[in-house]
Amino acid sequence: MIILKNVALRRGSKVLLDNASVTLNPGEKVGLVGRNGAGKSSLFAVLNGSLHEDGGDVSIPAQWRMAQVAQDMPETGESATEFVIEGDTVLLAAQAEVAAAEAGDDGMRMAHAYTALSDAGAYDAPARAQALILGLGFSVAELDRPVNSFSGGWRMRLQLARALMCPSDLLLLDEPTNHLDLDALVWLEAWLKNYTGTMVVISHDREFLDAVTGVTLHVDNAKLVRYGGNYSKFEDMRAEQMLLQQAAQAKQQEKMAHLQKFIDRFKAKASKAKQAQSRVKALERMEKIAPVLADADFQFEFKEPFSLPNPMLSMSEAVFGYPAAAEADADTPPTVIVRNVNRSVLAGQRIGILGANGQGKSTLVKTVAGALEPIAGEIIRGKGLTIGYFSQQELDVLRPADNPLDHMFRLARDTPAAVRPSAQECREQGLRNFLGTFNFNGDMVKQAVGSMSGGEKARLVLCMLVWQRPNLLLLDEPTNHLDLATREALSVALNEFEGSVMLVSHDRALLRAVCDEFWLVSRGGVKDFDGDLDDYQVYLLDEARRRREEAAGGRK
Repeated sequence: MIILKNVALRRGSKVLLDNASVTLNPGEKVGLVGRNGAGKSSLFAVLNGSLHEDGGDVSIPAQWRMAQVAQDMPETGESATEFVIEGDTVLLAAQAEVAAAEAGDDGMRMAHAYTALSDAGAYDAPARAQALILGLGFSVAELDRPVNSFSGGWRMRLQLARALMCPSDLLLLDEPTNHLDLDALVWLEAWLKNYTGTMVVISHDREFLDAVTGVTLHVDNAKLVRYGGNYSKFEDMRAEQMLLQQAAQAKQQEKMAHLQKFIDRFKAKASKAKQAQSRVKALERMEKIAPVLADADFQFEFKEPFSLPNPMLSMSEAVFGYPAAAEADADTPPTVIVRNVNRSVLAGQRIGILGANGQGKSTLVKTVAGALEPIAGEIIRGKGLTIGYFSQQELDVLRPADNPLDHMFRLARDTPAAVRPSAQECREQGLRNFLGTFNFNGDMVKQAVGSMSGGEKARLVLCMLVWQRPNLLLLDEPTNHLDLATREALSVALNEFEGSVMLVSHDRALLRAVCDEFWLVSRGGVKDFDGDLDDYQVYLLDEARRRREEAAGGRK
């Protein structure tokens, strides 16, 4: 088991843990939660040995094998399959022992080495690696592609596959869902449910935590508080605990006020001085129950749109995809992903865009947003349509060298006069005030965006969207870098939004809360999905199984 006893941990002058203790039992699946900056990733660093505690004791069984997702971006020409196989450290050690035995021409050693190699699963290693790769959303054609030919997000998926490939007794996962689509996320949940070791996971995905964890460890006020249950049960228990604490604090404050009143009344009176002094000592000795402060909630709202055209837009025989590259031959056709789309978006609709990885969800949203032109057909936009587009890659709309105030000045300048806020709101102080409502205060408004965290960048994009007063929101994975409190705030704001919403997200809690209908992008078309998200998860697992079977058949 893992035992932390009276652990102290500091980063610089900040105290992250102070006299914190907890025990984690073998086989438990633990969700590690807490506010941003509370010390969750630092605790991971203590568990993996890259950071040492400043006090107390941390005990992990010496024989336990540990696996975690490397955070560096791999740069290698190896194939995806080869790269993931190398995550199996037991297999690598067995292969090294075979090589050493052969080099020494030691027959007995070779016999033992080959037995160990077989026990390590050398012969089915490619199949195991490829099952992980396909499960995380790659296509069969990508199994042999060089790692360095993939984008950053896909390379991080390969790092995740590599960690899952590693035989382990302790698995540490820090935000494993950040780069995953919903189909890969559903597959990962199924895989982790069958994992037999001890797992500790940091995640801001409520439904993921509910699905894969049975214990919640809360980093709170430099302590570690263990709760039996998944994230939803933790929320219920903590809410009840806070109510009890508030009641206890209220009673204590009443008692303290009574003591203080006596002290104030009699401290100058000689005959009562001794009694007053005893009350002072009682007041000083009284353990103050810490004020109950809920996690700092971040709240915002979308302003009422200037108009609500109906329909917002109409798609007629629309074909979506990517034009041929500029350097391609003149006869090279464009890449078509979705074709023959005949749909309208009406005022007030809340549409969740579903579809397995690579089917064209983002392509659909990009084309509706105007970031791509339709290859054929047309999109007719309603008069007065104002689109607010949250790209999956925030840097598509952010400039790393500029600061938040620069972005807001540019936005104010480029917004059409008909929908631009008042002149006062467009001046520096007005823009500073507006940024402040999104927690960009003081020097932060002058901080280069490139130096900000993913969550801060996402918050800035949301700030810019709200300022534009859109009537159609196109949101492509808006929660990738948002913590649980901000996701909750986004859900509330979207529910109160009076315009229309088209949402692509792997956050099922957000999809459930916001969307009342779903479009399925699949096999080159767009159709209504008749069912709820539970039905969709079954559909995704069936699709993943079909792809694996096709892959197995195609590679025989």
